[in-house]
Amino acid sequence: MKPNLQKHSVASGSYYVGTSQPRILEASLGTCVGLAMWDQEAGIGGLYHLLLSEPLSSGGNAQPEKYAASGLPLFLNALLKAGATQPNLKAWLAGGALVGPLDNYDLDLDIGGRTAERTIEFLANHRIGIEKSETGGFFSCVLRLNMQTWDCAIEPVGFDRLAADSRLRRPDSAEIKRAMNSIQPIPQVALKMLRIIDQDEYDIATLTEEIRKDQVLSARTLKLCNSVFYGTRNRIQSLDHALVYLGQALLVKFVISASINNFFHQAAMGYSLCKGGIYHHAVGSAIIAEKIAALTGHETSASAYTAGLLHDIGKVVLDQYIQSAFPLFYRELQQSQNNFIDVENELLGTNHTEIGTTLARQWSFPDSLIETIKHHHNPEASTQYRKLVHIVYLADLLMSRFHAGLEVDRLGTDMLALRLETIGLSKQRFDEIVDIIPFNVLESFPEMALRDRQDLPNDGLAIE
Repeated sequence: MKPNLQKHSVASGSYYVGTSQPRILEASLGTCVGLAMWDQEAGIGGLYHLLLSEPLSSGGNAQPEKYAASGLPLFLNALLKAGATQPNLKAWLAGGALVGPLDNYDLDLDIGGRTAERTIEFLANHRIGIEKSETGGFFSCVLRLNMQTWDCAIEPVGFDRLAADSRLRRPDSAEIKRAMNSIQPIPQVALKMLRIIDQDEYDIATLTEEIRKDQVLSARTLKLCNSVFYGTRNRIQSLDHALVYLGQALLVKFVISASINNFFHQAAMGYSLCKGGIYHHAVGSAIIAEKIAALTGHETSASAYTAGLLHDIGKVVLDQYIQSAFPLFYRELQQSQNNFIDVENELLGTNHTEIGTTLARQWSFPDSLIETIKHHHNPEASTQYRKLVHIVYLADLLMSRFHAGLEVDRLGTDMLALRLETIGLSKQRFDEIVDIIPFNVLESFPEMALRDRQDLPNDGLAIE
């Protein structure tokens, strides 16, 4: 009887090296580059998921595995230390998708191409032959290495979910309305917090008292705090305790994230390519939006975070319809190269931005969030809160390009230069923008994305 093969996802900015075992290593690659290397004779191999070619900020050197320049020697040395012989190593290379469309091709946006070139140069200098290389293009892929047979494969992201063509029955407006009414809404306490944050003035003591009235949300918040800071010397016992140790801003972030977690987990495997993919993408987009807001000086961190967290709420309603017709949806999106919103409209008669906007209005979201939910795929269509909408668009784009494999989505980039300029950035700085993505956002679990080391207090809650 053949043993079950355990799957191990290698996160961006990391590598895995091991001996022959019943395990499949895989990396979901958008603009990132994946490198599989193995010595079959020695029974040693591994997979490396590279984010960028080289560090572009002083903080980049703290995580050398993120970069080809500093990480490739570490990866090779780990293989040799484990027992591999350099002349026997074989390599496969994948990923490095372009950020922009072909007719607007620009070297400033070819991050993956430069990472792939650096990797190819490194392998050539060390006389390691590349057996197969599939880099460039516009679509995400998965690089897999079977550590038992040392077989390697490169497939489109989501390809493993394809089956025979399914027949789509387009839902009518009455069905969509029932679906919207049947989902469990965001808790009232969380909605109140969103409105207060939008006004950028709130009394945390009053807010904490409101949270205490919702015992379920209080318990979820404490559970999330302790799961994120699992290595702390002091367990967070109460909301007051959390407020003292984490501070006002971080506690608010945790409360909102805890409530949204439950909302997003009503979705199954329609848009998601992995369990909890929509929620993980939402958390990552929120954290990246927060960083972009700080970088540009536009919008407060709290408003950028909540807008990033909530931009895709319409997908929760439509998820069941996408799930039932995933092969058709996937092929229409990947093979026809149509706009994501256009594909949704064609197959469902509506799209997640329209549904999300309707939900946001029903729940009395602040205007800033409604505007972001409505226009995050087409930010120049926004008439107010333009900078916030553009920040979330960019965060959404970065998350989908550099943490592929969470959900099916594609944002247009034909107006990327103009969209960057709206928030005071340029294509020439695009690498720097990517470099500000917190490493924890690229982890395999969404809760780890909340554990930003810059947020950690210095009074006993540091990670052990």
